[in-house]
Amino acid sequence: MTALVDDVTIPLDIANTVVDPQAYASDRAQEAFRWLRAHNPLGLAAPDNYEPFWIVTKLDDIKEVGLNNKLYASGDRQIILTSREDMERVNAARQGQNAAKNLIQMDPPEHAKYRLITQSWFLPQNLRKIEGEVRATARRFVDRLLATGGSCDFVSTVALGFPMNVIMTILGVPEEDEPLMHKLTQQIFAPDEHDEHGEPAHKPNREAAVAEFAQYFSKLTDDRRRNPVGDLATVIANAQIDGQHMQPRETLGYYILIATAGHDTTTNAIAGSMLSLCENPDEFTKLKANPALIPGLVEESIRWTTPVKHFMRNAKQDTVLRDRKIAKGDLLMLSYYSANRDEDVFEDPYQFRVDRTSNKQLAFGHGAHSCLGQLLARMELRILWEELLPRLKSIGLDGPATITPLNFINGPKSIPLKFAAS
Repeated sequence: MTALVDDVTIPLDIANTVVDPQAYASDRAQEAFRWLRAHNPLGLAAPDNYEPFWIVTKLDDIKEVGLNNKLYASGDRQIILTSREDMERVNAARQGQNAAKNLIQMDPPEHAKYRLITQSWFLPQNLRKIEGEVRATARRFVDRLLATGGSCDFVSTVALGFPMNVIMTILGVPEEDEPLMHKLTQQIFAPDEHDEHGEPAHKPNREAAVAEFAQYFSKLTDDRRRNPVGDLATVIANAQIDGQHMQPRETLGYYILIATAGHDTTTNAIAGSMLSLCENPDEFTKLKANPALIPGLVEESIRWTTPVKHFMRNAKQDTVLRDRKIAKGDLLMLSYYSANRDEDVFEDPYQFRVDRTSNKQLAFGHGAHSCLGQLLARMELRILWEELLPRLKSIGLDGPATITPLNFINGPKSIPLKFAAS
């Protein structure tokens, strides 16, 4: 039985579970967060081979941190859970030839300057201009699903390709280069592989993937500066900060952020929506009877899956949060995954409900660092289900689904789907 060491320190087994990528491919991570919310909602963790950090589990506490970027910084230290061993590699990469810096790593006032470069692209008035194109793309992927004849892997058939095609079209990457973008994205976010004894067997060469991204987008930047067109790459390539073009590391960071986060998180949300409906057939019946619930499905799928599990912050000065004394330099883990099951915010948080009202899910973050593309992600999920739902009579699992074992961004890796067309 897990027990508190004291009123601040998190038990080692809970701390080790929170950092364990495999725990996010099962219910173990949520069980740990559920225990923390009940017994130590803001506790200090010291898992094996990690620097100590505070785990922020409650939605309102995470919102408080998210609204105070001057006190809780992103740019000084790690932004995702990183072991001591891997931090050495990360710090070396930051000094390397292909070092990239993106919005997630920036603090005020730098952050606002760079966010404004593309912010207008993701506002409703601009997204309405591309809605027809997104819908046409969704129809192509729905046709691809139906062409399988009643069974397929939903992830590889629909969830991977649809958001990839949308974001690459917006960015200006040719369709024939999408497999390369997918390969590099997977290489950056791929979990470390272990042998049957749990020992490290393989680490993905993330630095090589970043280098290949750098080579590709350097050529794209040169082209868009010579031949500007109406895509997002043109905006990024020609953007100026304080009267000068962005430096190569910031330009590369922008491209990588758009190219990876723009499809990987949406892929997980789309896959999560299908898996959740397969596992909750009454909710699919409810949705079929009332397609007006699709916006509710979108929000509930995002809450339920929470593709981005956490981000890290560090305290710029001594402060107090939930009566805990946070010291200058302390790391804090903002667990959106925990916040989206917060019993004080959500009625029946462990139930998937497409008709949930007042869904205050926090999957896109909060405050200045909230997800730049969240409206696009919502639009993609809504349109896909508007096109898919009328053409499905029934859905179900044709075998066990698998979940990617990652503690940062994850979701269904495969969904063996059986379906009947309407």
